[in-house]
Amino acid sequence: MDFYIRCVFLGIGLAMDASAVSMANGLNEPKMKLWKVGWIAFLFAFFQAMMPLIGYFVGHAFLTYIEKMIPWIALVLLSVIGGKMLYEGIRKQKEAETNFQSLGLKTLLLQAIATSIDALSVGFTISDYSTAEALICVGLVAFVTFGICFVSVFIGKKFGLKLGKKAEILGGLILIAIGIEIFVTGWFF
Repeated sequence: MDFYIRCVFLGIGLAMDASAVSMANGLNEPKMKLWKVGWIAFLFAFFQAMMPLIGYFVGHAFLTYIEKMIPWIALVLLSVIGGKMLYEGIRKQKEAETNFQSLGLKTLLLQAIATSIDALSVGFTISDYSTAEALICVGLVAFVTFGICFVSVFIGKKFGLKLGKKAEILGGLILIAIGIEIFVTGWFF
């Protein structure tokens, strides 16, 4: 398969978790401004590109240790963030609030790291590339992730307005489910 096509498909595969979380963010904050949509897509793209690049430079010496921890890290981070969203959504429903909670930088950074940490091991799989090829590949991963996440936030926003307060609960459940999926896939398969 052509190098560029392989890198684009790699980007699509890596962006799926980030896409689901981006959609959950849109569900959580349906009145999100365009600049924030772009910021979310940028953060996910940045970390989806940086993790494989770090893995590329670290090489196989550290692989055995990190690979075993990735599912646990993703499970914990996404479960904590999702649990918080779930708690806030349930609490807000009981209080009959009408405002959605704005996502802060800390939460967005944790999401970006949690969804991209499994991409660290991808860096080990491209370790036979030249440095230029690795940089091109992670650039394509970032570009693809940005586009997918940008669109995903808008999809989430559209449904978030229709779902009302249930959107935050759904977003929290989605994050927890993604954490569990990463854990099960990484640990058992």
